[in-house]
Amino acid sequence: MITRRTALSAALLAGVALPLAACSSGGSSSSSDGGGSDRIVIGTDDGNEPHWEILRKKLADGGIDLQVQTIGDGVQLNQGVQDGTLDVNLFQHLIFLSQFNVNNGGTLVPVGATAVYPLALYSDTYKKVDELPAGAKIAIPNNPTNLARGLLNLQKAGLLTLKDGGNALSTPDQITESTIELLPVDSNQTVTALKDGSAQAAIVNNTQAQKGGLGDELIIFKEDLDNPDLAPYINAFVSREELKDDSRWPKLVAAYHSPEVEKAVTELNQGNLQFKTDWTPAKLTEVLTGLEDDLRASKG
Repeated sequence: MITRRTALSAALLAGVALPLAACSSGGSSSSSDGGGSDRIVIGTDDGNEPHWEILRKKLADGGIDLQVQTIGDGVQLNQGVQDGTLDVNLFQHLIFLSQFNVNNGGTLVPVGATAVYPLALYSDTYKKVDELPAGAKIAIPNNPTNLARGLLNLQKAGLLTLKDGGNALSTPDQITESTIELLPVDSNQTVTALKDGSAQAAIVNNTQAQKGGLGDELIIFKEDLDNPDLAPYINAFVSREELKDDSRWPKLVAAYHSPEVEKAVTELNQGNLQFKTDWTPAKLTEVLTGLEDDLRASKG
């Protein structure tokens, strides 16, 4: 999920059926009148994780058949919802969604919040930020979403300064002061850069840290997940605008935030997340609209 996955790899095989739920071959089950349906076709990038089976069973108890499709590319996940192949997806945060809508003419909207996940600074050489030597190389994801967030983190850590304080669209050319050297790499290579010595520290997303075996003991700076500035990075269930009031979504969100599902998601992420149960679709949409407006303005 930019869900716990804040950056997605190149497209994998789309529409792979999971043992827990067969893929829909006849399109999604839309209910634009808000009356709901007994089926939800959802797309995600981590459909083999245990919490999906728990979620499926929770919804089945309420009479809803959850069908899960695993798709490894974010644009395909969003396009599937946009064209009606999927009812909803879960993999992204609001800023990724804003970029899809603006760049692809999308009309997708958040219909329920899940959680926010940290983007931390790791080092296996230094124990504290202030131990980093002048000119230390810091690996940072080079995709626009995580690049801007990483720059904001490094600013909070006191390692650089961004023009006007920076924002969710910041780029390295907006750095006005810095004591470090940035090493932008693919998000999949941030751990590699740290382990092979190319960088003395690295900004790594939660998913890559888990895959690369980076423990919390290597974190030398971590975001405050209570910070309201992280609103653009809240992950959400996303559907089409015409389905925003569908009666299935409150049931889906409630089941996701059940103790059983939250426990499985927490274990998967080793506790590195904060659930956002107080974020309503209206509140999420307000943030999304602001991000889209900013992105359009930045394009001139």
